[in-house]
Amino acid sequence: MANKPAYTIDDQIQLLKSRGLQFLDETQAIHWLKNISYYRLKGYWWDMQADSVNHLFNPNSYFEDVIDRYNFDRQLRIILFDSIEHIEIALRAKMIYHLSLAHGGLWYLNNSLFTDTTKYCQQLVDLKSEFNRSQEKFIKDQKTRYPGTDADAWKIIEVASFGTISKFYKNLHHQLPEKSIISKEMGLNLHSELSSWLESIAYLRNIIAHHSRLWSRNMVKTPIVHLNNPAGLWFSQSLQPVQIKKPFLIISCLIYLCNVINPSHQIKLKLIELFTSNPNIPIYKLGFLNDWKAEPIWR
Repeated sequence: MANKPAYTIDDQIQLLKSRGLQFLDETQAIHWLKNISYYRLKGYWWDMQADSVNHLFNPNSYFEDVIDRYNFDRQLRIILFDSIEHIEIALRAKMIYHLSLAHGGLWYLNNSLFTDTTKYCQQLVDLKSEFNRSQEKFIKDQKTRYPGTDADAWKIIEVASFGTISKFYKNLHHQLPEKSIISKEMGLNLHSELSSWLESIAYLRNIIAHHSRLWSRNMVKTPIVHLNNPAGLWFSQSLQPVQIKKPFLIISCLIYLCNVINPSHQIKLKLIELFTSNPNIPIYKLGFLNDWKAEPIWR
């Protein structure tokens, strides 16, 4: 099958108009389409279509509503990235501290601490690769002063990606006391709960880091929702399946962890302010349904 021809921006606007999308300001629309690609915006108008086969829009569908959704999603991702920063830095600190005290500064080289040696070998390759790419001054100093010498955990783990350290944590032997200590300090009673959450958050972080759409997305990685006697505020009612597969559940996990790590955080307040200032945005597309505000985690 031959590729479709490339469309000019004027052609793109005429195509959308022929499908029923309306424009309040075509000059402004040209500006947006010059700076945000047609297919990036497409994810925000997909559910505005009455006929997804022929791409026909519902009546009273406006391009400006698409841009409002895009800008809302961008602001949402900025807030969530802030929350992930709190969690990522705390996890690094706890892994460095507890595992280094118990097993020495080179604990990450001790394969007997890990359950899956095949995964461990790849994780170690990833960790050293991230170390070698780092331009941090303390890493450059390590390489200059101690060439060819393995760095202590408090250096190498500090420059590891969130994905790598979350994989290291999950692969630690379940019997290690430090694994349980870390999960409890993060507010969860079971290390399996924290591992599940970290995996989902790493997935979310990758979406945000690539400036990808959260709007109406089904999350490939979903965290454990039923917690074993949670120490902090969580849900009092069972979640609907759509709340689990949409960003709502992972966002709630971020709030829970931030409540423990930094009780004075402003993440929840910023989210509610974002929702309040965008009353026309249907946040149920993100899984915020019905009485979500009445749940303990969100009150």
